[in-house]
Amino acid sequence: MLGFELSVSYRGWFQPGPLPSGLAVGRAAFGLEELSRMSENDVQSPPCVLCGWTDNCPEKYGEKRTYVEYNLTLHNYCLLMSSGIWQRGGEDEGVDGFLVEDIRKEVNRAARLACNICRKKGASIGCVAPKCKRSYHFPCGLQKECVFQFMEDFRSYCWEHKPVQIFSDKDSREPSQCTICLDSVEHLPLYSVLRSPCCKNTWFHRECLQYQALSAGIFFFRCAVCNNKDKFQKEMLRMGIHIPEKDASWELEDNAYQDLLQCYQHCDVRRCLCKNGRDYNKPDSKWEIKRCQSCGSRGTHLACSSLKSWDQNWECIECRSIFAKEKCKKRKSRSLAPSEKMDGTTCLLEEPSPKLPRQSPGSQRSCLLQHLRVKRKEASNILEELTQQINTKTTRLNINTENIWKSALKGFRQRNFRPTNTIEVKFTNCKNRIKTDSLIGSKHLFFQLLMLHIQNSSLFEGSSAKNLSIDPQALKENLYFEAGKMIAVSLVHGGPSPGFFSKTLFDCLVYGPENVKPNLDDVADAGVMQTIKKIKYSESLSSLQSTVHDCYDFLAAAECLRPITALGDKDVLVNDLLIHHVIKRIISPLESFRQGLKTLGLLEKMEMHPTAFSSLFCQKPEKLSAEALCDLFTIHCSPDVNEVGGADFWMGYLQDVEGGESIVTLQDILFFATGCFSIPPIGFDPKPTVKFLPVHYPIGNRLLNCLELPITRTYENFKNKMEFAIRNTLRSMRE
Repeated sequence: MLGFELSVSYRGWFQPGPLPSGLAVGRAAFGLEELSRMSENDVQSPPCVLCGWTDNCPEKYGEKRTYVEYNLTLHNYCLLMSSGIWQRGGEDEGVDGFLVEDIRKEVNRAARLACNICRKKGASIGCVAPKCKRSYHFPCGLQKECVFQFMEDFRSYCWEHKPVQIFSDKDSREPSQCTICLDSVEHLPLYSVLRSPCCKNTWFHRECLQYQALSAGIFFFRCAVCNNKDKFQKEMLRMGIHIPEKDASWELEDNAYQDLLQCYQHCDVRRCLCKNGRDYNKPDSKWEIKRCQSCGSRGTHLACSSLKSWDQNWECIECRSIFAKEKCKKRKSRSLAPSEKMDGTTCLLEEPSPKLPRQSPGSQRSCLLQHLRVKRKEASNILEELTQQINTKTTRLNINTENIWKSALKGFRQRNFRPTNTIEVKFTNCKNRIKTDSLIGSKHLFFQLLMLHIQNSSLFEGSSAKNLSIDPQALKENLYFEAGKMIAVSLVHGGPSPGFFSKTLFDCLVYGPENVKPNLDDVADAGVMQTIKKIKYSESLSSLQSTVHDCYDFLAAAECLRPITALGDKDVLVNDLLIHHVIKRIISPLESFRQGLKTLGLLEKMEMHPTAFSSLFCQKPEKLSAEALCDLFTIHCSPDVNEVGGADFWMGYLQDVEGGESIVTLQDILFFATGCFSIPPIGFDPKPTVKFLPVHYPIGNRLLNCLELPITRTYENFKNKMEFAIRNTLRSMRE
C-alpha cells in the first residue's frame, strides 16, 4: 500500500502537502472558513466563464487556466462536464480540442439556464436522467453531492438520480478502517463512503480515493488490498471518481529513481576474505563484487564465494531458502490424489476474456449511425417528457389538403385552440364519407403534409439544408411565429422530425446568432454567392480592389464597405458579408421563429440538449429497413394460429420488400398500418402491433396502429393478399 501525506481538506477534497508538526496522519481538517475567505478575497483571480467561481483548486475543479488570447478562464472539469459542447478539434486546437467558438456558444447557452442549487444563471450541466430538468454549476453539483462520470459521454447525475452502490443486509454495519488514510469509515450508503467491488468488507472515504486516483493516474490506480485494476476502475468511474489519463505523480518527479541507478556494491557473505573491506570492488579480478541474480540486493566478492568467473550464477542465502521452500511444495503437490489436484486447480481453468476486435474502417459508418440512433433515442425520451402536458380535452382541426397551410393556420389561430389539448384532424375535401372516417383522429398525415409545406414555403431558402429567408409580408402577418409553433406542436404531438434545418440555423436558435459563424454553403442566392466567391478567390490585390469597386452598391447596402489595403482583407470582408446575408438580414424573422418554438417548452429543451435535437432538426430520418419494422411491430397470435408460421411469413415478406421483390415499399406498409410514412421521433401511441386473424385480406387500423393479417397456408398466398390490399388502399387514397 502506498503511503502519502494529506494536509488540507478544502470543501471536502484533499490537497497534497506536508502535515503541520504534531498532527497525526489521517483525514486532517483545517480552517474551511479561512480557506473560503481567502478565495473570496482573491480578487486578482478571474472567475471561470462557465461556473463563475474564482476558486483555483485543481483537485476539486480541475486545473484552472486563463487563455489571454481568447479572453477565457476555465476550470477543466466545468468544461468537460458541460452538456452542450464536445471536442470537434484536434488536441492542439482551441482548448484541449474544444474549439473557442464552441466554448462561447456553450457559455451563451448556459447563460439562459438557472442553477437549481444556487439559483444563479450559467448552469451548463444537466442531469441525464430522462425526465429530470435540473441544471447546475459544477461546484454547486459537488456541494449537493451530484455524481459526475469522467468517462464515455461525461454524464452527470443530480442528487436524486445519481448511481448508488447496493449494500446487502448481510454486510457488517460495524465501522472499519479506510485502507488509505487508516481512519474509521462507516458502513453506510453515504455519498462520502465507497465500497470496493472486488474485496469484501473493504471500504474507503470518497475523498481519499479521489486523491489517490489523481496521484496514481489511470496506469497505477487500483484496489489497495487485492491490486485489481479493471473491475475496480470501472466501478469507481461509475461512482464519479476522476481517474486522469496520465502517468503517476511519482513517475513524473525529476530524478525520482536516481537511487536505482547506483549498483549495490557490498559483500554480504558471513566471512569476507577481502583485506580491503566488504565495500572494496575491483573489476576484472577476484575482488569484483557479484550481485544476487534473483534479488540484486545482496552481493559477494568472487573469491569469498569460490566463484571462478563473473559468468557463474550466484544467489544469496535468503533467495536460496525461498526457492527451496517452493520446490518442497511442488513435490508434495505431485503426491496428491487426482481428485485433490482437480479441487485445488479448479480456479485456474477459467478462460481469459477475449480481446476486443479492432475496429475496421468499414465499420466507421455503422458507428456513426449507431451514435445517431442514440441521440435520437435521447431526444425521444425528452419529447415523451413534454407530452405529459397534453390533456384529454380535444381540439378538432378541419384541414383541406389542397390548401394545407391556410387551413392549418386557421385552425392554430382559432380562439379555442390550445397546444396542450389533444388534436383531432378531419380532412374536409375527401369525396366520400368512408375515406373521411378512415382518417379522423389520425394526425400523422396532417403533420407530414404540414412539415413538407413549411420546408418548401417562402419562409425558408436553400436546397436541402435550409436557412430562414426574409419575407416582409410573412413577417407582417407573424407567419414565422406560427411556423415555429407548428413545428413545436408537431414534434410533441407525435409528428415527424423537420430534418431540413441547416447547422447554422439550428446553432442560431440554440446558442444565439451572435455566437454563430456561417459559411458559403449557407448562401442560397446564386448572385450573392457568385459575388462572395469573386471576393474570396481573388488572387491579387488589384483584382480584389477591382471586384470591390464593381460590387460597391452591393457592399454599401450590406454595410460592409471597408478600405482594402492588402490581399488578406478579403477574408474579413467575406466574413462580414456572410454574417450580414445569413444572420443579420433575418434577425427579426429568427426572433419571431424562436418565440414560436418556445411552445410547449420545446426551445428550452433544445437549449439544454442541443446535440440530441440536432439529429432531429438537421438530419433526415434513417431509411426504413426490414429489421426496423420487425422490431417496431409486436406480433400477437390467436390460440388456433401457428405462431411460428405467421411470424415467418411476416418477416419473410418484409425482407422481400426491402430487396425490391415486391411492388410496394416499406414506407407503404408503415403508412398502411399507421398513416405515417416514417417513424416519428416520439414513437407511436399506441405501440404498433400485428395480429393474425381469420380475415380475407389485410386491414390497417390506423386508430390503433394495428395491422390485421390473414391466416394463409402458403407464403405466396400471404404475399399476394398483402400486395393487393396495400396497393388498392394507397391507390384509392391518392384518388
